[in-house]
Amino acid sequence: MQTALADFIRDTPEGREADAILRSCVHCGFCTATCPTYQLLGDELDSPRGRIYLIKQMLEGADVTETTRLHLDRCLTCRSCETTCPSGVQYGRLVDIGRKVVEQRAPRSPAARLQRAMIRESLLARPLFGSALAIGRALRPLLPAAMRAQVPGARAAGRWPPARHPRTMLALDSCVQGSLAPVIDAAMARVLDRIGISLVRVAAGGCCGALPYHLSDEERAVALVKRNIDAWWPHVERKSEAIVVTASGCGVMVKDYGHLLRHDAAYADKAKRIAGLARDTVEVIGAEWPRIAPKIAMDVGAQKVAFQSPCSLQHGMKLKGRVEEILLALGLELTPVADAYMCCGSAGSYSVLQPELSGALKSAKLAALEAGRPDLIATANIGCLVHLADGAKRPVRHWIELLDARMLGGERAPPQ
Repeated sequence: MQTALADFIRDTPEGREADAILRSCVHCGFCTATCPTYQLLGDELDSPRGRIYLIKQMLEGADVTETTRLHLDRCLTCRSCETTCPSGVQYGRLVDIGRKVVEQRAPRSPAARLQRAMIRESLLARPLFGSALAIGRALRPLLPAAMRAQVPGARAAGRWPPARHPRTMLALDSCVQGSLAPVIDAAMARVLDRIGISLVRVAAGGCCGALPYHLSDEERAVALVKRNIDAWWPHVERKSEAIVVTASGCGVMVKDYGHLLRHDAAYADKAKRIAGLARDTVEVIGAEWPRIAPKIAMDVGAQKVAFQSPCSLQHGMKLKGRVEEILLALGLELTPVADAYMCCGSAGSYSVLQPELSGALKSAKLAALEAGRPDLIATANIGCLVHLADGAKRPVRHWIELLDARMLGGERAPPQ
């Protein structure tokens, strides 16, 4: 693709990156076949190829219109197109640049900015979010059925083993997962403890930064990223082996810290080191599998599981199929899931900002997941878990909970 970027962006770091990405696109259109919004709407501008054209025109100096904003807003950033693209177009990075330019050159209305600020602040303020969730759970029996389904029930986390092993890893202490499903990180801690690794919580850390970043608040995102780096760095210097991220959506963000801060003289090297230490749950378990396998109880009964592979796992981190291998090794029966590459519609704040499209994608995903009549649905991302649980006929769990329940030699969370 030939480009002629406008003066306002041409010689900036974002301009040079965008130009290289645009030039790598050969217009083949393979991306349209796996784009969720194009499949739903059939509009070329709601495909990656169409959005690339919109971004190109904007970066070449064309006016930023409401049409530009609409179609970029509708993108889930699922990055399924990247998996499909034969030319390796880094669409996710390009759409981030495009959205930033839209915000700068055509600011949103005050009402729209307020909505996004409320979403951002309510989820980042952990005490506020936790209190609101607790009130919602207390009032759950009194709520109408539609609202009741949107308030996830509480599940006991079970015991988090004390730090007692020479080998340590750090846990990303995320902004909402600790309130919504504390059992996930606790299950990871128990699994690692049984093989001689302590999973350590770092109180000064928090949100990975993905939420404000994808709401076009890069300044706030960078502040959160730096806070995490500062909190983790003393432990990294003490030779903690990895930063374990049990939410795949957060994992993509943490693995991108090096790129995000590559031009920051004070943080570039540290951010690159942190990104290199970030590990998704399946990467940690896969690396330790020879020590985990002997502790698996294979006689606990058959169980049929439908696995929903989050976009952040299979397209963002390119870890497609890895969790499924482990679930099969646990003796679980995996039911087939049609169009497994397709997004469930969660996509961070997308389900709030684009409820109709998100709802349509969720309905299609649940139909595919439940077609094989599984006993439960497993996933690898808290956003997908909560989104699917609102409407699923079966329990939805993080897959690490299944491993925790089948391991010998330690406590488990109470069955629920």
